[in-house]
Amino acid sequence: MPGSMLSDQRPRVPENGHHGVALYGWKDARHFQLLAQGVLLVCIVAWLDFSPPLSVGLLLVSGALVTQAAASYLYALPRLEVRSALVTGLSLALLLRADVWWIYLLAGALAIGSKFVVRIGGRHLYNPSNFAIVSLLLFSDHVWISPGQWGGSLWMVALITLLCCQVLQRVSRLDIALYFLVIDAVLLSGRALWLGDPWSIPIHQLQNGNLLLFSFFMITDPKTTPMSWQGRLVYALMIAALSYWLTFSEHLRPALLYALAALSPTVLLIDYVLPVSPFAWWRRQSIQHAG
Repeated sequence: MPGSMLSDQRPRVPENGHHGVALYGWKDARHFQLLAQGVLLVCIVAWLDFSPPLSVGLLLVSGALVTQAAASYLYALPRLEVRSALVTGLSLALLLRADVWWIYLLAGALAIGSKFVVRIGGRHLYNPSNFAIVSLLLFSDHVWISPGQWGGSLWMVALITLLCCQVLQRVSRLDIALYFLVIDAVLLSGRALWLGDPWSIPIHQLQNGNLLLFSFFMITDPKTTPMSWQGRLVYALMIAALSYWLTFSEHLRPALLYALAALSPTVLLIDYVLPVSPFAWWRRQSIQHAG
């Protein structure tokens, strides 16, 4: 039965413990993520001349919400997780661009649908937004990602970083974002030293809104990252290395998204090789997002 297929969709937490309140009450980390995404979208619309129109966000969120509602009914889930659909829709609005309107509806549907269909061991394999974007990049000529669409203003970098840090501190995934950013900075700096490039080049490469969005909103998805801190360090290293190779050897853009999609299935193997302690596992289950 479809309902049994997703019987473990919601994390198991103590019925009367404060962790349950933190997960479903106003302390839910998704509320802070939605706030950060909303502020970023307002900044883009206010300061950038090529910001996406409001209709783009509405189409993406509509596709995500309709798919979430349909899947919740099909799998007989006890609640409709509107916040998950909103987070996914706004994430896509910050990254994805297309030249036909129906792509946005399809993107929202693909992202949410992947959570219910592409699953192993009770967990989905891919970050929903990453799955949708990479799928559309591979199979459609109507979509693209603009690496420098936000410019390199230091104030924007600081704004994004601070907002995202606040979100991640509530879901215990700040470490993997920092691991990735440090490793990426080391790789880019090493390349600059090797080639004799000025330091302005790696600094400019790091001053990228999409890089920070990827680091703080996508690679940090609690349900698709390793459980242990050692596993997250290995995972961040693998993604940074593959992204570096795809960028400078294969000249593939956007390499970050392709690297994450290619390596997402390895999380299961990493968790097997580097298991988390029982206490940390229970704590992870108590902070994961529902749906």
